[in-house]
Amino acid sequence: MISPIIKRNGINYGVVTGIILSLITAVIYAIDIELFLSFWTTLLSLSAFIIITVILLMQTKKQVNNQLSFKEAFTAYFICSLIGIALLVGFKMLLFNIIDPSLKDTLLELTVKYLKDTSNKYGVSASTLNEMITNLRKNDPFSIAEQLKGGFINLFFACILGLIMAFIFKTKNTSQDN
Repeated sequence: MISPIIKRNGINYGVVTGIILSLITAVIYAIDIELFLSFWTTLLSLSAFIIITVILLMQTKKQVNNQLSFKEAFTAYFICSLIGIALLVGFKMLLFNIIDPSLKDTLLELTVKYLKDTSNKYGVSASTLNEMITNLRKNDPFSIAEQLKGGFINLFFACILGLIMAFIFKTKNTSQDN
């Protein structure tokens, strides 16, 4: 059974995470769509995610009188991650497929241009580059299916980070740890 504090905090911080990550995406969309391809905007989203989950675990540990097991820490983190990623994926699906479907084509062309520029810098052969571009165009990275797939991949990596964070935030020698 999940503790009400763990569940409540996971849900609340998950909603906050989803809203903040969606706002970052909306601001990128409003300012300059080329920022979708920028490494630092990805780093900004990842930093926001980590900061929120650290605050979640600190607050949760405080609310349970500093008695937080590994399982409880991971559960709070997982609930938060699941909700936050689901909200972000939902927002991106709306943005790319309903709000502005032409954005997909624009981003795809920007991605192809970026691939060509990067490939020229690193000496990638023309046949390899053409194959990469063909696969990119065929798979539509902004489709609903690809957004869902990306969400599951993000959740997988979030779980790995969550295991590390749960280990860091767990109370040493709790009787609930296995």
